[in-house]
Amino acid sequence: MKAVTKTGHTGSKTIQTGKGLGRVFTMRNVSLAALVIYFSVFMIYPIFKAFAGSMHDWNPLIGTYKWVGFDNFRLVLSDGLFWKSIGNTAVFCLVSVVFRIVLGLGLALLLSSKLVKAKDTLRGLFYMPTITPMVAVAFVWVWMFDPQFGMIDRVLGLDINWLKDPNWALPAVIIMTIWKDFGYAVVLYLGALMSLPRSVYEAAAIDGANAWQTFWKITLPLLKPMTLFIVITSLISYLQAYVQIMIMTGGGPGTQTYTISYLIFDEAFQKYKFGTASAMSVLLFLMTGILTILMFKASGDMNMEES
Repeated sequence: MKAVTKTGHTGSKTIQTGKGLGRVFTMRNVSLAALVIYFSVFMIYPIFKAFAGSMHDWNPLIGTYKWVGFDNFRLVLSDGLFWKSIGNTAVFCLVSVVFRIVLGLGLALLLSSKLVKAKDTLRGLFYMPTITPMVAVAFVWVWMFDPQFGMIDRVLGLDINWLKDPNWALPAVIIMTIWKDFGYAVVLYLGALMSLPRSVYEAAAIDGANAWQTFWKITLPLLKPMTLFIVITSLISYLQAYVQIMIMTGGGPGTQTYTISYLIFDEAFQKYKFGTASAMSVLLFLMTGILTILMFKASGDMNMEES
């Protein structure tokens, strides 16, 4: 009898332990743990490593990792190519974001009107370049910009060596980027337009507002949160842009199309100067954070003035 009782007691403990483990290893806890591990490995650790690496003379090719303090930052901030890359990045971001918003909003308004049919088909066509891999799109546009057999020069009747001309190389990259990304803004603006309250437009129509007044006084202000979202996400994306530059121009001709992200790539993976590349990454991280904060602050100030 004692043996039986002991066995039964052990079995109950095993069952309780199994239930306890079942409560720990729930789908929610497992998913949360996976997210924590993912962000720790692929986001938190790289950011920490970049901050640490920016303080070192770091070259993994020869095994160098020597403390230099803020020397990398002084070297970067006194480098003319760094500031040239900042200027190119500012032009690239400004032009790309403006055209992305203008084209996206314009086409979204067109698709939301009664003038256009086959809206679902057009929406899919506009969004298709956005989900196409950047590498594939960049290679196609390299062929299109070719001065001998490229479609751009033939259709427009031009004689421009787009990707080799110092005056046209960066605009060519910007044109390709706008074409690839405007569909993102179209879809987001279209969703925002469909969610706007109809009662506001009915009231405006009763008051005698024309289409232009309705757009400027009602539609545009109501779309401000979506516009802010598109601007911030676009800036973050374009500040990190380097794939299209690497494929289309390689930073050339000379250094005419160097952006800050491409310069970081060049310093780290072409010259193996991981210390200066990490310092540039830290500065880019700080610039992105400051721009994002300023955008949110500006939006908050505008909302307070309107209220």
